[in-house]
Amino acid sequence: MAKKVTKPTSAGSAINGSSDSDIRKIGELIRKNNIQIIDLKFNDLPGLWQHFSMPTSELSEIDDPVSSIWKEGVGFDGSSIRGFQKIQESDMIMIPDASTAVVDPVCEVPTLSIICDIYDPLTKKAYSRDPRYVAKKAENYLKATGIGDQIFFGPEAEFFIFNNVRFDQTENSGYYFIDSDEGDWNTGREENPNLGYKIRFKEGYFPVPPHDSLQDLRSRIILKMIEAGIKIEVHHHEVATAGQCEIDIKFTTLVKMADNLLMYKYIIKNMAKKAGMVATFMPKPLFADNGSGMHCHQSVWKNGTNLFFDKNGYALISQTAKYYIGGLLKHAPALMAFCAPTTNSYKRLVPGYEAPVNLVYSARNRSAAVRIPMYSENPKSKRIEFRPPDPAANPYIAFAAMLMAGLDGIQNKIDPGEPTDTDLFELNEEELKKIPTVPGSLHTALNALEKDHDFLLKGGVFTKDVIDVWLEYKRKREIDAVRMRPHPYEFYLYFDI
Repeated sequence: MAKKVTKPTSAGSAINGSSDSDIRKIGELIRKNNIQIIDLKFNDLPGLWQHFSMPTSELSEIDDPVSSIWKEGVGFDGSSIRGFQKIQESDMIMIPDASTAVVDPVCEVPTLSIICDIYDPLTKKAYSRDPRYVAKKAENYLKATGIGDQIFFGPEAEFFIFNNVRFDQTENSGYYFIDSDEGDWNTGREENPNLGYKIRFKEGYFPVPPHDSLQDLRSRIILKMIEAGIKIEVHHHEVATAGQCEIDIKFTTLVKMADNLLMYKYIIKNMAKKAGMVATFMPKPLFADNGSGMHCHQSVWKNGTNLFFDKNGYALISQTAKYYIGGLLKHAPALMAFCAPTTNSYKRLVPGYEAPVNLVYSARNRSAAVRIPMYSENPKSKRIEFRPPDPAANPYIAFAAMLMAGLDGIQNKIDPGEPTDTDLFELNEEELKKIPTVPGSLHTALNALEKDHDFLLKGGVFTKDVIDVWLEYKRKREIDAVRMRPHPYEFYLYFDI
């Protein structure tokens, strides 16, 4: 149960560095929008937002920089949060970051949403397993290296919006059932009338309405995102049948982008629910059609200059960018433990299909793990795109891990080799064997992380307890849980043996 901490404190800067000006702006937001509820959000280790809410009357001095909420925070039970504390050390506090305050875009009751950081109530130190703290340390480490002062991320998080989903798992049964009015399997369904506008498998990329039945819903979604301060570039239907979508948000710095991505998922899920539908970021919910990825565009800057651009370089990228790519490719097996962090992720990352499993880099080649977009020659737009991640990833941890791998590549001048611009689908079996690939399972990725994580520990960005808890959680709660249960298709294969 959450508890407000009321112990008086002396004036001074807040423990997590919320500025006085950001704190005072909260009062303006409350008065201007008739805010009735303050909603405090934070991120658990696997990557879901958690929250609780308080009436504004309980926090009447929230816009005062000396208010206790900015010094002492709000207490909660850390043992009830996935990946956090054990029962004998459960007390924790969350302290709001005033710079993240926005009017909640989906709540009917006027609500102010604020993202919080997690601290130990005794030591007042930031909590090592708080994913947002890991991301903040990664940004600080970049500056400390002298290599750059900013890292920009632009993830493309794909998702499905379904009309219906049912699933269950008991001792004597297990099933899932998904349905979509767009689904190709519904061309013969009696809909009274069935108008026939279904999207064929793998033909969902860019059709206009009426085939794209989600145009207006996505438009309503992006307007809510804009209300929440998220800058939108484009939205469209994606390749798969049955409501696969993508909304691209404009790039920004690491922690800010992770904040935005959680708000992005929050808005999509809630707007879909309001429309009587359901959204999922599960990487591979459908058999025999495309899964949902989260291609991550990234570039390192210093003093306002993009370090990844070189007008004379391959695909206009610099040697620094090549070394960054070298780090991503070298550490990709370990990175997948954070970037493709579910057993379901590896039903998307399958060799021989369009999935970006090949640990090579290329201009435009979408089956390469690293692609260099060629849409523009503007130095500011030059970036690399790491394609294996999926939207099940915790963005704070995944972005931080990618940055640390790239920086390790720059620091150690890791050569990624020559680019691969040939069509990888046309290579013969012997040629394909020479190309390394991402792990084929979460089990393999976790083993790779266990062996290769020193690059993550640099500067104290990741700590050993974060690595250990992640490995333990994923192995016991997910891998073993899936491994020990009969699969429905096993009955088709083996029941009559």
